[in-house]
Amino acid sequence: MNTMEKILENLDINSWVQNFNRSPLQENNPHESDAELIQIGEDNSHLLAITIDSVAEEITKGLYKDPFTMGWVTVMSNFSDLAAVGAKPLGIVVSVSIESTRSKAFCQNIAQGMSAACRKLGVFILGGDTNTTRTISLTGCAIGLVPQNKKVTRIGCKAGDFLFLSGCAGCGNAIALVHLAKLPEEYFPESSYRPIARIKEGQLIRNYATCCMDTSDGVIHTLDQLMRLNKKQFILNNNWDEILNPSASEICKSLNIPSWLLLAGVHGEFELCFTIHPKDISEFIQAAKKIDWDPVLIGEIKEGDGVKINNKDGLVAIDTAFIRNLSINASQNPQDYIKGLIDYASKLGI
Repeated sequence: MNTMEKILENLDINSWVQNFNRSPLQENNPHESDAELIQIGEDNSHLLAITIDSVAEEITKGLYKDPFTMGWVTVMSNFSDLAAVGAKPLGIVVSVSIESTRSKAFCQNIAQGMSAACRKLGVFILGGDTNTTRTISLTGCAIGLVPQNKKVTRIGCKAGDFLFLSGCAGCGNAIALVHLAKLPEEYFPESSYRPIARIKEGQLIRNYATCCMDTSDGVIHTLDQLMRLNKKQFILNNNWDEILNPSASEICKSLNIPSWLLLAGVHGEFELCFTIHPKDISEFIQAAKKIDWDPVLIGEIKEGDGVKINNKDGLVAIDTAFIRNLSINASQNPQDYIKGLIDYASKLGI
């Protein structure tokens, strides 16, 4: 049985959660939602959605070198969590911790990245905090509102549901691969990585989806978590030309590695992964067209257990626990991590 406890990240989160008292106003349990959902107001017509996320490891490991990228991703990562619960944003507060050796221009570029991301989403920074530290860490806390009767979490999909992405994936892991494998930046320039939180789409998704989660940790990681929470079998199509961003696919072709590996890394791009019941598909697709959005059908949900790829020779089971835990077990040696993923893909033959 694919339980939550087989994933090292889940165990780490549980070790923290066990020390805290649970709020009686909180609607979601641990792991069940991208943003925390809190009852507010006397009429209980809306839930407060609140999330917090930091950009630190990506900077200290050299994944992001451009301060504009650092600021951009700090904002987008937080609002992506709100998008995954269909929230209407109220704003974000930020905490900026930077080494004293950083120049004023560097700090201003971080601020400009944050500001540009907010303008792109039509949201605002409401306030925050600044600190001087030994290593840089950028944290945001975003808040929004969700109608009580339109709540969507990571739980609720059924066998027969269709599996979608809000857009093409792979860019997040493409930039990670370029850095970790020490490839020339021309393969995928950092300036090409400008993920956008799917706020507008999330507010439409909440009207139809049976579950939803963002892909900030990569698509395979997302599917694994949804599979464990819902205790269903997730079948992923192998239509990589439709699922993957074309620029990301080109990297795989040039390096002669399986395309699906760009879904397996731990650095995502803030698309939404969600499920829709068959009876709602037609109405959902029509509603998506009205906002000029073309969601990507990537698979289906069945009774059973595990994540599988629908290959030309039949279903191939993916050891998603191995893939997720590898990112932690090999975290000190990026080359071991990349080699572990490639060796695993070679054994599968897909």
